[in-house]
Amino acid sequence: MKKNIALVLSAVFALAIVVTAHSQEDMTHVGNDVFPDPQRSRAVFAHEDHNLAAEIDDCSECHHVYEDGEKLEYESSEDMRCADCHELASVGDQPSLRKAFHVNCMGCHLQRKKGPIMCGECHPKS
Repeated sequence: MKKNIALVLSAVFALAIVVTAHSQEDMTHVGNDVFPDPQRSRAVFAHEDHNLAAEIDDCSECHHVYEDGEKLEYESSEDMRCADCHELASVGDQPSLRKAFHVNCMGCHLQRKKGPIMCGECHPKS
């Protein structure tokens, strides 16, 4: 019995380490592993530094949720990857993954007149 409890506690501890290691606060890049043949490098994105500099407190500002074409205020998809909802190609009114990244990020940068908008500013040459 003690062996089983120790095994369960070890598994929970290991899971906590994995989840913590992959938290968005530690994020430095937006992965491009879902694209079969990426044209550019991963986008540089220090999640925590970005949100502090942009004064973003509400996760739903970037991690949006839509229902019947309407954005749900204060509903957040922060526990999901963008690729969980967005396909590689557009589906109906839902933009492709690549377009969703660019419209969401660059659109905000253009609106605020701050932040990178040129390809190489986010996707440095390897």
